[in-house]
Amino acid sequence: MAKGSKGAGKSLVRATIAIHEPPVGSSTTPGGLIKTFNFDFNPSQLQLSRRSQWKSTPAAAVRDGTVPEFMGPEPREMTVEIFLDSSTKPTSNAVLKNVESLLDCCEVTAKSIAAKQPSPPWVVFQWGSFSTARFTSYVNSVDVTYSLFGTTGVPIRATCQVALHEIPSTIKGQNPTSGALTAQRVHRVVAGDSLQSLAWREYGNASAWRAIAEANGIDNPAHLPTGVELVLPSAEEVRH
Repeated sequence: MAKGSKGAGKSLVRATIAIHEPPVGSSTTPGGLIKTFNFDFNPSQLQLSRRSQWKSTPAAAVRDGTVPEFMGPEPREMTVEIFLDSSTKPTSNAVLKNVESLLDCCEVTAKSIAAKQPSPPWVVFQWGSFSTARFTSYVNSVDVTYSLFGTTGVPIRATCQVALHEIPSTIKGQNPTSGALTAQRVHRVVAGDSLQSLAWREYGNASAWRAIAEANGIDNPAHLPTGVELVLPSAEEVRH
């Protein structure tokens, strides 16, 4: 993989990841720039995916099954491989620092804690005119493989698999005649979900968890069983 990554690194336009403070309030625009992560070698490949969500409700009277109902599009997800190599400078700690800056993208920033809206950084991947891969996101995971070490034990070569999950920045009208904002959709609870984290991902406001609780008749927000389907109110409903 290192060989392929080095070849891609000869491109004139280098890929970057802009790491921002999360916004304050209900804004979906990234906050101040924390750091621009510059790729030493451009990715040899990107994996980009998007899904649409449909729901089918079984009915005993229907032999061949019911017609599925479209619940809405899911945010984009992208996995990018980042190759880091400072083997020409065996005493350098550049690889160590770069990996740490990526791992920090999974930790809450001090400014967001001070603003009482704790959140990890928001990031924007950019690679020249490749607009399809450019969107505001959060880092869902960072998997690091160290493959070469200096004489002092400091890693001087690493490959990072970084998974990005889109944070929608605009709300598109679902009905051109009514101008209605995004409709309700259904979310299946997975391990690690909380009402606060769902509200933050869906609306950019963790305090909106009460709207989700009310829409689903949840009396105990601390008890959220895995596998349960929750109705997520539209952004319009939450604002009102």
